[in-house]
Amino acid sequence: MNTQTIMGRLGGVLLAVGMVGAATGAQPIYQNDFEKTEVGKTPDDFLVIDGQFAVREHEGNRLLELPGAPLESFGFLMGPAQKEGLMVSGRIQGTSRGRKYPTFAVSLNSVGGYRLRVAPAKKSVEIVKGDVPLASVPFEWKSGAWTWLKLQVRKAGDGVWKVEGKAWLEGEREPGSWIITWDEKEEPAPGRPGAWGSPFSGTPIWYDDLMVTAVEESR
Repeated sequence: MNTQTIMGRLGGVLLAVGMVGAATGAQPIYQNDFEKTEVGKTPDDFLVIDGQFAVREHEGNRLLELPGAPLESFGFLMGPAQKEGLMVSGRIQGTSRGRKYPTFAVSLNSVGGYRLRVAPAKKSVEIVKGDVPLASVPFEWKSGAWTWLKLQVRKAGDGVWKVEGKAWLEGEREPGSWIITWDEKEEPAPGRPGAWGSPFSGTPIWYDDLMVTAVEESR
């Protein structure tokens, strides 16, 4: 194993540890780095909505892969079902091919709930509900780089819920504040967190270090 590979893995470990501390002072409610899942399988506690997700071995690390075909939208659910008070995070990697780009997201509140979606073709990160865009901000995605995503839904007052998200490239500092927010006045439906992907570039999308934590009251 060369020095560059060792340093890369160490950096990934340190970032993952940092995610635990940054997300909340409490222990994770759910987490999965796929190291305990058999290659070629998906975790037993996943509910795969659609897609041929499977754990793969890559440079000594296990991760979840969504194949580059077919060119549709796919996803899975994990963790506990709640309507508010959860934060989901993880890192996702995709690649472009020519002018074709993937999209990918983490989500809360089940299939029709809120997604924090990276849309490289638009150079943006979005909050969507189901497939309906609610908010968008500029984001410079990098092909082949891991992108960290963090999304939370919390009660913010009578009849108001805050949907808040962050996205940043691995190796960069996590933003100190939420980079995109949405004020929801319709009570969220309870549901499980999840992750999604659309391999429109025809190349695989990878997922790793998924985590669900409780939202801190002060956030």
